[in-house]
Parts: sequence; structure tokens; C-alpha cells
Amino acid sequence: MNSVDFLLTNKDITYEIRTEIKRLGKPIPDLIFPKQTIYDRFKWLCGCPKRNKLFCFVCLVMGGNQSAWTLEGCLGKGRHKATD
Repeated sequence: MNSVDFLLTNKDITYEIRTEIKRLGKPIPDLIFPKQTIYDRFKWLCGCPKRNKLFCFVCLVMGGNQSAWTLEGCLGKGRHKATD
């Protein structure tokens, strides 16, 4: 339930499900990036092993701005507007 694919394909998620997803925690799979470094440095990041990209967990769960961080994922380059 707390996978990036679930969040991308289910846009009408109830508050209760969003709360449960937040409780389960963000997905932090091994990707092409150093796992400990990238996820520890940027607490808002989550990963999708199917797409091998990074996403903003907070934006996915809470319905944040529509950007590369929530639509197609990023390869670890670029800035998230919430962190500027």
C-alpha cells in the first residue's frame, strides 16, 4: 500500500488510507544511488524499484505539487521546490 506505484495509480485515497501509508513509512528500496546516503540526507525522498527513480513521499501521500518529483520521478538530480 505504501509503494510509489500504489500512490501514483490511486489518486482518490481516503484520509484514513493516507494516515496508514504515513504510519507504514516511506519505501526506501535499493536503487542506483547509495541507499544510506540519499535517504538519510533527504528525509522526504522515497524510491520506486520498478521505475528506478526517486519521488517526494510527502507530496505523493498528501497530494503536493505536480512536478517531476510526483509524476515521473527523478534520477537524483534537480531540486525540489519545497527544499529551495
